[in-house]
Amino acid sequence: MIIQTLTTDYAGKRGPLFWLALKTSVLTVLTLGFYRFWMKTRLRRFYWSSIRPGGIPLEYTGTAVEKLMGFLIAVVFLAFYIGVFNLILVFLSFSLLNGSLAAYILSFVGLIPIYFYAQYRARRYVLARTRWRGLRFGIDPAAWGYAGRALLHWGLTILTLGVLLPRQVFKLEKFRIDRTWFGRERFTQQGRWTMLLPAATHYFIGLGLTILAGLLGAIDPAGFGLLPLGLPWLLVGWLHFRIRSFHIMAAHKRLGENIGFTANPRTWRVIQIYLAGGLLIWVSLFAIIMAAVFAIMILFATIDIANLDLQALGQAFSAGGQLLVLFVAGFAYFGFFILGGVLRQIFLTQPMMHHYAETLIVGNSHHLNGIAQRPRDEFAESEGFAEALDIGAAI
Repeated sequence: MIIQTLTTDYAGKRGPLFWLALKTSVLTVLTLGFYRFWMKTRLRRFYWSSIRPGGIPLEYTGTAVEKLMGFLIAVVFLAFYIGVFNLILVFLSFSLLNGSLAAYILSFVGLIPIYFYAQYRARRYVLARTRWRGLRFGIDPAAWGYAGRALLHWGLTILTLGVLLPRQVFKLEKFRIDRTWFGRERFTQQGRWTMLLPAATHYFIGLGLTILAGLLGAIDPAGFGLLPLGLPWLLVGWLHFRIRSFHIMAAHKRLGENIGFTANPRTWRVIQIYLAGGLLIWVSLFAIIMAAVFAIMILFATIDIANLDLQALGQAFSAGGQLLVLFVAGFAYFGFFILGGVLRQIFLTQPMMHHYAETLIVGNSHHLNGIAQRPRDEFAESEGFAEALDIGAAI
């Protein structure tokens, strides 16, 4: 029987993910961050294998060594940029303007296109190392073209105070999708950017209230009273726009001529995941801290203060106790962030992936059988620039 549509299952469980995230996070700290390339690789393999369109899991074939070598290549490039280019900027700034502020501003502005370049390159690497039904994904090499368009559309969005955000979202997504492949078949993003405007209604209302509060506040400080209404409305409206625009653009994506997609994530479910997940993370961390404090109190309660040799205790503390205190403080500091990262995987990342995956439907899926394999894409620097600029830390 020919299957016309494929639904997507998510098979990831919290228990295995917890131990995987905890073990790899501890190893990352113990190796001073060196193991993070292996940590991200193992976590991606877990998530990819959990997402199963039509019951067939995705595969992630990237390796930690690729990521490490790419990071080192990117660091060499950025070291040259920061060490040489910035030195020239500082010299010219002091020579011409008697100050370094202009050099710092130009240096920051110069990093922005590299940031967008790194985003596209990281996406290209991840797609090239993702397979489904034995076929590779891929995306055409157009990182600098994407960086230029991202600068243009972000500039227009900023100049219009956020009004052209729907246009920016659609245009950049279309640029990426129109260059994306599954095997030998190309994706296309159909539709127009104006179709996203209804989804941005609440975003525009919140934006208008926030701008109005700023204008009225400049005349009379009482005008800032609109901010408690405008800012939350803007935040929720922006989140709603992101989710609904994802749904709308997914419905207008095509693979080849016949294969279509449906994705229907729900705004209030996403908000629930953020709120409930964040609350669970902080409650869990607070409970762990209180348990540690309670254990220390019990330890001190068992000490016989009357018979304690305070002079000997002071000598012991001066000899090695300070080092012990530093060790314990460092262990508590890193332990807090390790547990925070692990709990974020459990209560935020996994539920979000589960929700988005389970809403995905592939239409006219019988046409998938005619798609041929594409050649493997090779990379010199992998996700190196994204790692070096700390924008590739996400799964």
